[in-house]
Amino acid sequence: MSLPVTVTFMLADWIVKGLTDGTLERVGGVIREVGSKRVISWLREVDSPPYKEIFSATQGILQVTSAVSILNLGVSVIGFVVIAQRLKELEQRLQQAQKVLNNINRKIDLSFYANFRAAIELANNAFTMTKTDNRRNSALQAINRFLEAEHIYAEYTDIEIEQKSQIADKYLLTLSLAYLAEARCYLELEEHETALRRFQEGAIVIRSRIQKYIKILLTFNPAAYLQPQFRGQIDLRRLTRIYQWLDPTLDENAVFDRQRMNLFMLAQDPNNAKWVESIPAAIWDSKVDWVGKAIWDDPKPQIYARLPKILEVMESMIETNRRFESYQTELQAISQLGISFHDWLKLTPSTEIKPDGAELMYIIPSKPLELGTSR
Repeated sequence: MSLPVTVTFMLADWIVKGLTDGTLERVGGVIREVGSKRVISWLREVDSPPYKEIFSATQGILQVTSAVSILNLGVSVIGFVVIAQRLKELEQRLQQAQKVLNNINRKIDLSFYANFRAAIELANNAFTMTKTDNRRNSALQAINRFLEAEHIYAEYTDIEIEQKSQIADKYLLTLSLAYLAEARCYLELEEHETALRRFQEGAIVIRSRIQKYIKILLTFNPAAYLQPQFRGQIDLRRLTRIYQWLDPTLDENAVFDRQRMNLFMLAQDPNNAKWVESIPAAIWDSKVDWVGKAIWDDPKPQIYARLPKILEVMESMIETNRRFESYQTELQAISQLGISFHDWLKLTPSTEIKPDGAELMYIIPSKPLELGTSR
């Protein structure tokens, strides 16, 4: 059967031109037209090792952030094994955070990660069963446990955001994995419409919380990220990308105008005393980060040293969210092109030999698709 897509390891010249001149853009795992938002290609990793960011040869063209994303570019390459790997990484990060929080006798509840891992194993085993009824029954049991994980980690996330804590992002990313695992079960069952609906519902839940957290990390005076000491690390373009995710109508001039008075306020307060006093615990927590320091120590060097990394955290969360939202276009394309999910998984270049070092393949529909999901 002739498929209505071309699969290739090579980024076509006309796509490179569009990305270069700004008529095309990458959003998550799709390349689309800037104006119409029609999808002209999906990106898919050739291999999926844990936490390996790619695009070394095409990074500039595809505008991939320097921060690592918790999710792969395509839902088709993030199966249950990969989800389990990502979950383990997040659990390890929280265990490291627990060592620090022990200094103030604060405990992190990690108990439900074991339940989440068990649900992933249940789902993975379900789809190795040969009998249809057994597969479906086990998958539905796993789905119920993923739904429980969604409720639990949404609550954990809300609590940590309310406290402006340094671990809210870990719970947010875990919440993303819970929705992804649930949707993946529906995809394995070829229940495309339900999977799409759950992605759409999850995108609303996750995006609203990431927005809240990013606004906390920007602080009451985001011009602090543009201080002279960050020359060569943070520029207006990077800060603008953060603001454009919050409000796509903004450009660099609009962002700069927003920071005019903020820059003036910083200049009027050379020691940044007011800004330091207002720093959220997500950036610097005096109860945690002050342990072992003398009372006369100046916290500003520690705070300033963290800002470039905090900006990377914001970029990483935005990139993860865009990838999650772009999964919807894959599901819409599968339905619109009349391809089953399992046939979509098998797509690979039929005549090309994989070039050495190739990390991506491109799925290009015969004509741009009007899907309209990702922002």
